[in-house]
Amino acid sequence: MGGGYELFPHQRAAARDVARTLDAPPHRVLLHMPTGSGKTRTAMSHVAGHLRHNEEGLVVWLAAAEELCGQAADEFSEAWKKLGNRSIPIHRWWGGAEMGPEVPREGFVVAGLAKLFSRGVEDPAWLARLGDRTTLIVFDEAHQAIAPAYRHVVEALAARREGVGILGLSATPGRTWNDVDEDARLSEFFGHQKVTLKIRGYANPVEYLVDEGYLARPVYRAIEHQSAELSHQERTSLASQLDIPSSVLRRLADSHLRNLYIANEVRALARRHWRIIVFSTTVEHAVMLAAVLQAQGIQTRAVTASTVSAERAAAIRWYRQPTNEETRVLTNYGVLTTGFDAPRTSAALIARPTKSLVLYSQMVGRAIRGPRAGGNREAEIVTVVDTALPGFRSLSESFANWEDVWTQ
Repeated sequence: MGGGYELFPHQRAAARDVARTLDAPPHRVLLHMPTGSGKTRTAMSHVAGHLRHNEEGLVVWLAAAEELCGQAADEFSEAWKKLGNRSIPIHRWWGGAEMGPEVPREGFVVAGLAKLFSRGVEDPAWLARLGDRTTLIVFDEAHQAIAPAYRHVVEALAARREGVGILGLSATPGRTWNDVDEDARLSEFFGHQKVTLKIRGYANPVEYLVDEGYLARPVYRAIEHQSAELSHQERTSLASQLDIPSSVLRRLADSHLRNLYIANEVRALARRHWRIIVFSTTVEHAVMLAAVLQAQGIQTRAVTASTVSAERAAAIRWYRQPTNEETRVLTNYGVLTTGFDAPRTSAALIARPTKSLVLYSQMVGRAIRGPRAGGNREAEIVTVVDTALPGFRSLSESFANWEDVWTQ
């Protein structure tokens, strides 16, 4: 049943494997597909099939970011128009939305994780009643599933009925680059059940997706910055924390030489690309870079978590407009790694150092939509490599990083 919501062959194969795996104990699986390969669409195809065959089915879709929540609601609406067999309510529980005292009997719930966790703490009986109705749980960006608060929500929902499916979605099924124990806990949470793209003749699915035009062919370059030596306290923090300490990020953002490298590189990219995303080091860094680039004649806007929602939406609309009259640049911090779709983006400058393969691959993913998905044949990825810090240079490397903690 396609009905205008068709899947590519690799998506159909993944959807079949998801359905087969969820149908058997432990009824958990992680769908591992690279950024840009259509994991949300693949998952929605399964969700629609689940609701078609369960007249009183209630699917709870969980996401941490508001942008992801909105994306899920919009995608389900599109999918159900083409694949549905009856009218189904969509319950939008994120941001300032009210959740109400009653739980829905059926339909599609999109819930912000923090919001649902808070409600569950305030009223555990309400969360239990929601679990009584839930027939399928989908966890977007599922590498976050083992965070204690979020795991509590999922387990509370799944414990009320026998055979409730848990479908995790991730482009990168792990949380860090060097914490094998934590990544093993994620694998254990999903019962060591993982569906990935298996393509005959390819060791890595990213290479297949590039060859077939689903993803742009990424051209990676590095700008090396001889960053200052870390203090003893910063080295200790770097070893113990999941990501780069904020004190280090602030110092990097204030480096005049580093900022000169970045501005010069964006100017060079602007001669070859119409749409460029810059992942800045801090909120203030995004704003400062936008001002510098604008002063140099490059049309640039900054979007951060601190930007007023209406202004942020306007900046993103401006960036997405289909015009080649001028190069347009978005500098950002913390808001365009997920739930953001701008297929015409063909270059990304990554000036945000990170230990997280998840975050790095999300940043790369904003620029690698291929021609068969409305994007480009080639994408330029420039990474600022701060010599005192760890980093990643290749999406293929990050995609394969955790294979040893999943037993097939």
